[in-house]
Amino acid sequence: MLKYMRYAHLLIILYGLICLSSCGGIKNYKYFKDISDSSAVTDLTTAIYVEPRIQPDDIMYIAIQTIEPSAGSTINALNAQSGSSALLTGGGTSSSGPSQGTTYGFLVDKQGEVAVPILGSVKLSGLTTQEARIVLTEKASKYYKDATIIVRFANFKITVLGEVMRPGSYSVPNERVSLLDALGYAGDLTIFGKRDNILLLRRNANGKTQAARLDLTKSNIFQSPYFYLQQNDQIYIEPNKSKVTSSDGTLIRNISIGSAVLGFLVVIISRF
Repeated sequence: MLKYMRYAHLLIILYGLICLSSCGGIKNYKYFKDISDSSAVTDLTTAIYVEPRIQPDDIMYIAIQTIEPSAGSTINALNAQSGSSALLTGGGTSSSGPSQGTTYGFLVDKQGEVAVPILGSVKLSGLTTQEARIVLTEKASKYYKDATIIVRFANFKITVLGEVMRPGSYSVPNERVSLLDALGYAGDLTIFGKRDNILLLRRNANGKTQAARLDLTKSNIFQSPYFYLQQNDQIYIEPNKSKVTSSDGTLIRNISIGSAVLGFLVVIISRF
């Protein structure tokens, strides 16, 4: 009987170790695991950055600088206060988290045009900010002497959802934003986030939505055409099995059932 009791105790210990491993189960959460841990420098190929194109419903910051400071005040004022051509929206520019401020600028209408005081309606849809600057500078040259035009997105927004520390929408201060930047704004993934199956949703100018899967555990993510984000990209981090198990009570239920079965076996064995 002593022999059987030892077997029962070993079964209990083994089952306990299995439960602990499945419960604690923190596997390898390293990013870019295929990069050597040595001090040697690894050269990585990075995707070519493609400048975002202006689309309808974007809000553009447009400012003009001239020799006479007051000359462009009519245009510049609309970037700081509401007016006939300015749009007020929720969410301000922030590099550390969502802002409850306001964003002003020039709305790109459904025809892809922007109504700029003095300059009139200007077609900007489909252009990069650099190309838009050239178009606006040519327009401004008719009314201003030696004018310098500044153009940038006033609401370059990305959304990060799921298993991150601070999910939400982020208006970022520049156009060159990578997936790593976005995750940094959101406070990085939690321990429950899937690092090898990140979902990115991107709406194209034709109205269709593309879905792409990205793997943060491999360095070839730097070569992905989705490594650099576009305006209004959405990122979703799925929960891993540990989160699913802990949230639905499956692990606790299995432990209870297993403990009951092992207890029953111990009682049966002890009687023989």
